[in-house]
Amino acid sequence: MSDQSADHHARTPRSEFTLYYALILVFALPIEALGWLIQALWHRKMPCLGPIARARRTATEITPMIFWP
Repeated sequence: MSDQSADHHARTPRSEFTLYYALILVFALPIEALGWLIQALWHRKMPCLGPIARARRTATEITPMIFWP
């Protein structure tokens, strides 16, 4: 007989994940844009990632941390 009481991880609703992702992206965008500008001025060359890509990377890294058990 199999164990039916095994602890299965409940999936986070996709809409909730998307909402948190969008909120983090909106708050990260001005911060990353400022960081991108400072880096461009400091090194006198264009950074590899633009401000939107940097904000997306930040949101992609932070959002899953909210839902980890």
